[in-house]
Amino acid sequence: MSLTIDEIERYKGQINLKKINIQGQLKLKKEKILIIGAGGIGSPCALFLARSGITNFGIVDFDKVAKSNLHRQVLFDQKDIGKHKAEITKRKLQLINKKINIKIFKKKINAKNIKSIIKNYNYIIDGTDNFLSKLIINDECIKNKKKLFIGSVSKFDAHIFFFDFSKKSACLKCFMPKVPNISPSCQDEGILGTVTGSAGAIISNELIKNIAGIKSNLKNHVLVLNFETLNFRMVKINKSQKCKNHG
Repeated sequence: MSLTIDEIERYKGQINLKKINIQGQLKLKKEKILIIGAGGIGSPCALFLARSGITNFGIVDFDKVAKSNLHRQVLFDQKDIGKHKAEITKRKLQLINKKINIKIFKKKINAKNIKSIIKNYNYIIDGTDNFLSKLIINDECIKNKKKLFIGSVSKFDAHIFFFDFSKKSACLKCFMPKVPNISPSCQDEGILGTVTGSAGAIISNELIKNIAGIKSNLKNHVLVLNFETLNFRMVKINKSQKCKNHG
């Protein structure tokens, strides 16, 4: 596989980075990414990754665009209200690059369908808005040795995780063993649109780095960001012997 003249012209700003160069760009071109949840976190991820040169995507989302989504879900506009998010995401990414390959899944992730959905993808981005889905995704990614990025947002706060299950790794259950009794959606609690966009940008940044072979300090950590105080901190997640995935 090689880069075309069009691709070299399209991505030359990125290729000129010595830590990416032609070889890194080729890795991006070959990689397969699955985004679960095309909302506040998933839509900026899709945009940034499509513009970076990734050409193989899976998009999982059963929902339709609502007016209340527009303030934070940056792929959509008024004309998209009432249409399936997965279909709109595919159409708009192919406006960026018509050669992008996208498979859509208009389904809600559950324990029965997740294995067949994630099997052909190396990197999984979890942009879901509920804890049960996150733990289901976490457990299946461990079984199949995937690389998993997780985004979670509420009010002014974002939590971003990266686990590489192709190697020995802690997991989300080491940090959060079970589903909390109360798990409102970010919209119910309130959410600033820039929080979801920033979370998507950071996930995209770390994923691009990892594909290109640049070290990510996020691996086996959670990055905690508060956009009200601009207080950012990173916390290491260690394997827990109480975790069912490691005990």
